Amino acid sequence: MLMLRNASTQILKQVVRHRTTDASLILERSINRVQLLGRVGQDPVMRQVDGRNPVTIFSMATNEMWRSGEGEPTSTGDVSQKTTWHRISVFKPGLRDVAYQYVKKGSRILVEGKLDYGEYMDKNNVRRQATTIIADNIVFLSENLQDQ
Repeated sequence: MLMLRNASTQILKQVVRHRTTDASLILERSINRVQLLGRVGQDPVMRQVDGRNPVTIFSMATNEMWRSGEGEPTSTGDVSQKTTWHRISVFKPGLRDVAYQYVKKGSRILVEGKLDYGEYMDKNNVRRQATTIIADNIVFLSENLQDQ
């Protein structure tokens, strides 16, 4: 009976929460997920953010390839490629250390995480926009350059 009463209380709380007009009490579910499969552009560096938590940072390239005239019966056009560079930041303590030690330039990896947008002041005191992938998982797909 106690379990039934607890379950009923939980359901009632959820109904009240969803029917309230106070916007501060309504929590909507949202998703901010990114998956990137590509190659590391530089060996990682470890930095301190505001003198607090260390972060491992590296760049990663993803490539998009297409053939001009694609979709036509005889696609014999030139192959074009676009490379996009991504800034990866790893704050998660265990993953941060593994990334710093094992991620190497040229490695093929899969990074899962979330997008983060921010601003910073460059060395000339100019405000810049920055887009960063905050990694929460890294899958290593090659051990060294010979495996690629």
